[in-house]
Amino acid sequence: MPGFPSPINSASLLPTSTSITGTFTHCPGLRIDFARRAEKVALDFDARIKNSEGGSFDAATGRKVLANSHGFVGEYRRSYCSVAAIPIAQDDAGNMQRDFWYSVARSMGKLDSAEHVGKVAAERTLRRLGARKAKTAQVPIIFDPMVAASILEHIYEGVNGDSVYRGASFLAGKLGEKIASENVTVIDDGTVVGGFGTSPFDGEGVPTRRTVVIENGVLKSYLLNTYTAKKLKLQTTGNASRGLAGTPGIGLGNYFFQPGKRTPKEMIGDVKEGLYVTEFLGHGANLVTGDYSRGASGMWISNGELAYPVEEITVAGNLKEMFKNISEIASDLEFRGSVASPTLRIDGLTVGGE
Repeated sequence: MPGFPSPINSASLLPTSTSITGTFTHCPGLRIDFARRAEKVALDFDARIKNSEGGSFDAATGRKVLANSHGFVGEYRRSYCSVAAIPIAQDDAGNMQRDFWYSVARSMGKLDSAEHVGKVAAERTLRRLGARKAKTAQVPIIFDPMVAASILEHIYEGVNGDSVYRGASFLAGKLGEKIASENVTVIDDGTVVGGFGTSPFDGEGVPTRRTVVIENGVLKSYLLNTYTAKKLKLQTTGNASRGLAGTPGIGLGNYFFQPGKRTPKEMIGDVKEGLYVTEFLGHGANLVTGDYSRGASGMWISNGELAYPVEEITVAGNLKEMFKNISEIASDLEFRGSVASPTLRIDGLTVGGE
């Protein structure tokens, strides 16, 4: 069948980490110590931090071997490790808040220290104390990278070949059309050395590749396996994904917004009144109509500064307009998984509160 490569052995195409398997897999005491150190730093950071949902350390290695009836045989290995802390803070009135921080990497040498993770987790938790509701308004909204990734996921759902060929996506039939602002470029790249979503081949044995999904706001490509590509009379993008059984679906490589040039602090400094979102609650996006409404919490922006924490609010709009109203993308792209986004600013959304 066209599109399938010759048989290869690709175990050497991806980096592996002997430090994880050689140290942490066989020494659970070191893993426990790493987790406890992260939690202790968070608990000792401030007297208002009264409790914790724990510290954690995780490490794993894996090996994937794929063979199919088209003569393909290939394999590769993966590894990762992570450390996290989840402190709980309490104010004088007894109101409690929790937040978290974590570091994840493909090898130990790239992992943040347990102490750094605990400190950042404590700082993020403390800034949530004293949260209040915001007044209902239409203001600029800046999305922290952790929640900005959810906007990328909605784009992925819209360009997923399964949804597109079934007509269940609001982006069906939009190839070549402008669907986002000109500063928006979205890339899926399964070839980045050391990436969390990197692999030499997809779930059908097709070599992975770099695909420009959106370029300067124009929809350039859907993400496809061979089946959905045939349905849409297009070529596979090497995005087949599968488990141990069943037919292939659609997966991602390293999927991200192309970063801009300014820092998040510079972006926030331009906002007179607005919202900095640090957490979303629940799911509220209709992929057919594009309607969007989600519970949120974060920090209110006043005169270019993060002024006070807010909670029990909603953010509402329509995905079709949201993509076009991404007015700026910051420079702080950092991969903490296969999906990554810098800080985003989106205009035209409604904050629902008091």
